[in-house]
Formats: sequence, C-alpha cells, structure tokens
Amino acid sequence: MKSISYLFLATLILTSINSISQNKSKKNQYDIVIYTATSAGITAAIQAARMNNSVLIIEPSNRIGGQTTGGLGHTDIGDKHSIGGISKEFYQNIKKYYNKPENWKWQGSSDYRVSGSHRTGEDIMWTFEPSAALKVYLEMLNNDKITIQYKQRLNRKTGVKKVKGTIVSLTMESGETYFGKMFIDASYEGDLMASAGIDYTVGREGNSTYSESLNGVQTGKTGKSLKGHKSIASESHNFVNGVDPYKVKGDPNSGILPFIIAKAPGKIGDGDKKIQAYCFRMCLTKQPDNRIPFTRPANYNELNYELLFRNFEAGYDEIPWINSKMPNKKTDTNNKGGFSTDFIGQNYDYPEASYQERKKIYNEHLNYQKGLMWTLSNHERVPQKIRDEISKWGTCKDEFEREDGWPQQLYIREARRMISDLVITEKHCEGIEKVNDGIGLASYTMDSHHVQRYITKKGHVLNEGNVEAKVHKPFPISYRSIIPKKEQCTNLLVPVCLSASHTAFGSIRMEPVFMIIGQSAGTAAAIAVKSKKTVQDVDYNLLRNQLLKDNQKL
Repeated sequence: MKSISYLFLATLILTSINSISQNKSKKNQYDIVIYTATSAGITAAIQAARMNNSVLIIEPSNRIGGQTTGGLGHTDIGDKHSIGGISKEFYQNIKKYYNKPENWKWQGSSDYRVSGSHRTGEDIMWTFEPSAALKVYLEMLNNDKITIQYKQRLNRKTGVKKVKGTIVSLTMESGETYFGKMFIDASYEGDLMASAGIDYTVGREGNSTYSESLNGVQTGKTGKSLKGHKSIASESHNFVNGVDPYKVKGDPNSGILPFIIAKAPGKIGDGDKKIQAYCFRMCLTKQPDNRIPFTRPANYNELNYELLFRNFEAGYDEIPWINSKMPNKKTDTNNKGGFSTDFIGQNYDYPEASYQERKKIYNEHLNYQKGLMWTLSNHERVPQKIRDEISKWGTCKDEFEREDGWPQQLYIREARRMISDLVITEKHCEGIEKVNDGIGLASYTMDSHHVQRYITKKGHVLNEGNVEAKVHKPFPISYRSIIPKKEQCTNLLVPVCLSASHTAFGSIRMEPVFMIIGQSAGTAAAIAVKSKKTVQDVDYNLLRNQLLKDNQKL
C-alpha cells in the first residue's frame, strides 16, 4: 500500500511537470515570430495581427523602432507617391500627433510650419522627434494579438532549431525558447537569417558580378549608371585638395594618421568585403532648458581629429554636418563633408562580430562622435565661427532616456544581405530588368556613404565609396528577394537584409521602404500560415490582392 502511494505521488509530480512544460510551450507558441522591432518588424507585426494571427516581436534592446525612433526623423522619401499602406499610415499618425497642441512644448506648431515640413492641409508629416515616433509606434502596436519581449537576444550559435528546412523555434541567450509557424528576420544585421544557414554576403560586389556600373570601389570623381545618369563619387563628402595624411606633414616615414588604410583601395569597380560607414543620427537642440552640452570623452585622443584640423586649414570653411530641423526646436543631424560624423572604415567587422565585439565597435563609434562634437565646439584649431555655432547646440534631455542624450541606435546602414533565387541589382533600379512579383516600391537615390579613407598617388588623403545616382522612377521590389532559397528554409522572410546587391540596397535601405517591405512580409507570412504552405509556395495573386486591399503601392 505504501509503495502504491509513492507511485501515485511520483505519477502526480510527473504529470504536473509535463503540464507546466506544455503550458510553457503553449505560452511561447505563436503563429508568427518576428526578430527585432525595427520599422520592418513593427509593420510586419501590425499587418499579421490585423490578419488575425498571434504575433511575437523579440526585441534585443529596451526600445522599439530601430532608426526611426533612433534619430532619423528627416525621412528619406524618394517619391512620396510610392509610399502606401502602413508606412503611409505611420506618417499620417505623426501628423495627427503634432496636430495636438500639448505635443508642442518648445515651440508653436505655426512656427515650425515655416520650415515647409509641416504644411497646413496635408494629412501627412515626414519629420518628427524620436520620442514622437516611439509614441506613435507603441500606439499602433496596441493590439492584444501582439506580444513584445524586450531585452532578449538570439543565441546565434545554437538558438535556431530547424527540422527538414523548417524553423521550429528560437532560443535566446537567456534560455527562453519561442515557437512559431512563420518567422521574420527584421534585424539590420540579419542575425536570424545567418544563424538559420541562409546564403548571404557582406560588402561590395565587383561590377562584373551582376553587370553593374556603380558597385565596388569608387575612386573616380564621377560615374555613370547603366542608363547614363550621373553619379557623384569621390568628389562628394570629401576632403579639400592637398590634405596631408602623415603624422608629420610630408614625411611618410612618420606613419599615417588614424583611420586611413595603408594599401591602395583597388581599381574602380573592384569588389571587397568593406561596408559603408555608420554613425549616430543625433537629435540636437539650442533650447537652454533642454540642452545637454557636448563634453570631452574620458579617452579623448586629439590625434583622431588631426585630419579635421588639416581639412579646415586647407580651406574647408563649413560646419561639417547636415542639421535638419525637427519639431520642438530639435534636429536630425547627419554626416557632411570629408571629416564628419561617419566613422569611416571602422565597422568592417560589425556584421559578423559577436555581441561583445559589436558592443566594442558601438562604443568606439560613440566615443569618436562625442569627441568630434566636443572638438568642433572647443578646440582652438577649429575656426572660431564654427566653434561659436556648434557650442550653442547639445543633445536633448527629453530624448532617448539617457543621461548623455545620445541615441541608443547605431545607424547600421548596411550589414549582411541575403542571396536568394533573385538578387535585386542596379538593372532593377534603372528599369532595365523588371519583376512580375512586386510587393512594394523603392524610389530613393542609389546611395552609399563612404567606405574607406586612402592616400592618393600625390600623397593626399581622400574618402572612397560614396555613390549618389538617382533612379528614373519608382521600381518594384520582388517577393523573391525577401524569401530564402527553398532548400535552405521554408518559413522565413527577410525584409531588411533582403537579396540585393550593394548598389541596389543603397536605394532600398530607407526606413519608409523597410516599413513597406515589412508589411508585405507580414502579409505573406499570414497567407502562408492560413494556407499551410511554404513561403516559396505562397500564391502571388493572393498576396498581391491582399496588398492592394491594404493600400500598398505596387
């Protein structure tokens, strides 16, 4: 009798454990699991939830929105008529936000209208504070079918469980595991895609790879797209003539200054594994009650800014930034000139780096840019008129929830890019090749920031990698570019690190377009769940009809 009691007790305990395990699995089971809450991840979640799916967003940080809530308030639009769906809805909601008088703390709405970005009679607004974007996104995500898990990072070594080419679950560094029917990698880095064993590339293809004209090394002053459109190359965002690259001017034996490569950059059009520069999009203000003055970093190294001083001494006389006005007397501040906020050549390892290594690269970028702003505000070798102006500015007390007022989001302009059955190239941007399975439009310039800083044959320093070539008209993004090869994975969509060449990605990589592609990825995932098909077997006509119903522009 006693042994029977023990057996009964053991059975009861085992049953309870199994019940807890099943409940936990059920709790972490979703129709669609999205990795990272970038703009693409957010619109994918909203769309999938509207199509009656349970959705989980896994966000590695404590803040959603990626670059849209991270300082990029001056929207790179391209052709605004090509923006539809949830992307357009977001910018309409921004306008609604600023239609409320209580959201104008540091200036009046009518004062900002002077800038031309906030026009009476329009139902849309393209410029905004990071905090405004965050509030709008959180309101749009307020759906009981959407769950957000913050501060969970993918275990990139063993965290992706696949069975016969289908992802079953994702396990985080914390040990937490999430199950789904469909998965979307909305990260800027492509970590889920890479961990799932999908083909991808990093860097610039040579022009010969896809018969392009603007890929690879760009040391010429100008280039031409395949249709003959002019492309600004090394003449844009570059040093004035004659800036010396050596520690002791004119003496190569003294060594080269920091952040200059020692080797020649290669021939025009040659491919490499280097990537365009990152920076922080600063949100600045002159408002005394809201301003945090620029401070000198503890590890400040004056030599890091010697090229800045020499550029001024050689004749450069502008403030090296693009300081675009945002509401409430704030800015979106971006790179300009030969030596500015872009930390050129210091991000090559970032896409493949470990989390710890990425944090180091992040801190190096942050310290560089903090040191730059302090230098421009205070250093005696900076022209007085520039010091006088920059010292009036500072970061904002009411943004980013950080004591220093700096963004959490590093501007990862480009990292990994998937290689799928279709790669979008310069030919698609130019309309030379067309696709018949469009899921949204891109229309911005084929754009790349500089990639490296090198020494010319004349012994001067120049930046290399800048490309700015307009597209003739909006072009469709293929559905095949956001899905992997079928033999590699059947239930993953990749709306950010999609299948595109470096040149084509330069046009696609704008936040409104990421929102568009994200919505289309969410739509495809929902259709795949309902029809119980792979992402490769989704009926494009069904997808197209749903996208048009939801106001996408195709």
